[in-house]
Amino acid sequence: MIYYVDCSSLRSGDGSKEYPFQTISSAAKIAKPGDEVIVAPGVYREYVDPTNAGCEDARITYKSREMRGAVITGSETVKNWVQYAGNVWLARIPNGIFGNYNPYTTLVSGDWYIATYIAHTGDVFLNGKSLYETSKIEGVLDPVVYSKSWDPDFSTYTWYTEQDEETNETLIYANFHGLCPNDENVEITVRRNCFYPSKEGVGYITLSGFVVEKAATQWAPPTAYQEGMVGPHWSKGWIIEDCEIAHSKCSGISLGKYLQPNNDNKWSKWKFKDGTQTERDNICQAQIEGWTKEKIGSHIIRRCDIHDCGQTGIVGHLGGVFSIIEDNHIHHINNKQNLAGAEIGGIKMHAAIDVIIRRNHFHHCTRGLWLDWQAQGTRVTENLFHDNTFPYDYNATIDNVDGLGEDIFIEVSHGPTLVDHNILLSDHALKLPTQGVAFVHNLIAGSMTTVGRGVNNGSVTKISPRYTPYHVHHRTEIAGFMSILHGDMRFYNNIFIQRKMRSGMMEIREFMKDNEWNDGNLTVGTIPYESYPTYEEYASMFEGYCGMGSEPSDRYYVELPVWSVGNAFFNGAKPMKKDKNAIVDNENEVSIRLEEKDGVYSLYTNVYEYLKTNASNMVSTNVLGMAFEPEQYYENPDGTPIVFDTDYFGNHRAINPMTGPFEEAAYVYVVASH
Repeated sequence: MIYYVDCSSLRSGDGSKEYPFQTISSAAKIAKPGDEVIVAPGVYREYVDPTNAGCEDARITYKSREMRGAVITGSETVKNWVQYAGNVWLARIPNGIFGNYNPYTTLVSGDWYIATYIAHTGDVFLNGKSLYETSKIEGVLDPVVYSKSWDPDFSTYTWYTEQDEETNETLIYANFHGLCPNDENVEITVRRNCFYPSKEGVGYITLSGFVVEKAATQWAPPTAYQEGMVGPHWSKGWIIEDCEIAHSKCSGISLGKYLQPNNDNKWSKWKFKDGTQTERDNICQAQIEGWTKEKIGSHIIRRCDIHDCGQTGIVGHLGGVFSIIEDNHIHHINNKQNLAGAEIGGIKMHAAIDVIIRRNHFHHCTRGLWLDWQAQGTRVTENLFHDNTFPYDYNATIDNVDGLGEDIFIEVSHGPTLVDHNILLSDHALKLPTQGVAFVHNLIAGSMTTVGRGVNNGSVTKISPRYTPYHVHHRTEIAGFMSILHGDMRFYNNIFIQRKMRSGMMEIREFMKDNEWNDGNLTVGTIPYESYPTYEEYASMFEGYCGMGSEPSDRYYVELPVWSVGNAFFNGAKPMKKDKNAIVDNENEVSIRLEEKDGVYSLYTNVYEYLKTNASNMVSTNVLGMAFEPEQYYENPDGTPIVFDTDYFGNHRAINPMTGPFEEAAYVYVVASH
């Protein structure tokens, strides 16, 4: 059955084409498997809570009649501003509008959130742009530029909130710098979610072609109930396609964990178990309570424009397994820099088991992609990454930069994780406190950091390794736990290009060189793995070894071997001495730059002038072998082998392919278009 929704109707009808519902929620209460809900253009100020699940062969589809014409928003307009002092205006909001969740009395909080950043889950928007909250009224009366912001000029548009207990009102003070807010489009977020089931198990839903924006979402760490503006809430088989997802206080789309009342932000609340142990606890609890391939995950997020969210564009722990995230534009995440903590990125996923992340464009995020814990069977392929770092329009110093950011961060996972045919252009391309990763046919113009470190719990005098789980192949069931030994890395047919360091970077590198979490390395190439053994050197430690009774040694706890074959290094990028068949060119100057015009991104580089045509060897699952701890091959989610015989664009490769992501040598490549 098809139901119709049109917010411009004079009154709500029966959902027929002639008499449509006024709200999407009216249809969401009655839609059954196989039904379709067609939504007319307009602004729908409502929280849509789908009641019923679809089925694998009979989905429930919610579709905007015109592409991105229907807007689901968690905001309301405010037109009752009165001038308070100069450019500062005051609005009184009756608390009844918030129901049982007031975003202006609820602070952003949770495990791994840096609580020195005081923020409410609510927000104030001027003509679609989010203002900056201050913790004191003085910050509104006399605002100062916030230098960490990507948009420092706008950071003086500030707001402050307090409660009037006598009138039961929320008071919002805002500095509009000479504008009259009653003549502008001023909105505040009043709802926690936009399209999100309140109960678990509402699966097989398609959301297609909507704009979803402006919700007062809460911080979403892996040890808590993880919410977003949009999400399946612990179910299976959602498709979110062709949507614009924007301006969530914390996360845009959540593929995250359900509520475990006994273990919800337990580290912050109980404190006696640290966060790593509570995370291990909730993973095991989830398995006991039904976290399986048959019940959870297998979602698709495709062709979405995801931007301007405070914590993540897409977040997920456990609930995103076996999913596909493809052809999305993920950009300008955490640019206000008003939230901080260890859960920020364009995508932040824990347990990305058999997740495919392909053909996405990540840029201008504090961090592009963060795969944390259990990146097993994960494949990151044909993505474009750039400008995932601190802002470019001011000089970086140790005083105004919390961290450098990077394109891809893979943390304390055992693999196999496959990173192939990507373009990585940020200062830090890769952060790798992990093992079991294969890098194949990438173009890498940034450095690798945190190699051999970043896996402890931050103790001072005690040993505190973070041991993490690995899983039955292509399943969720836990096969074992182990700490990270480092190594077990593979580099095949990549191009490494060293670029000129920008102002302030050397100072930051020196400051960070002894940091457990980031060594500040800015040298491009495989050189951070210089001291790691080859497979032959590693295997020799076990020759003649017969187990119990043999001479004691550290052989089970040394770094694992590293393979590096057929890579090319330019402009001073440095290989390991053990790199095989490497091309090292320090004579010719290689240029590389990315230009955008009308949504088309073109990569200009002369690197292929200095590369031999068809000089590499074909790479396959057979060449890469298996990741050490899970003993799983670098293969497809269905267990079939991979032959890397297509390039970044899907073009077929020769038997002896070109090094790097492109098979055809050229000077200009159109690498993204939006």
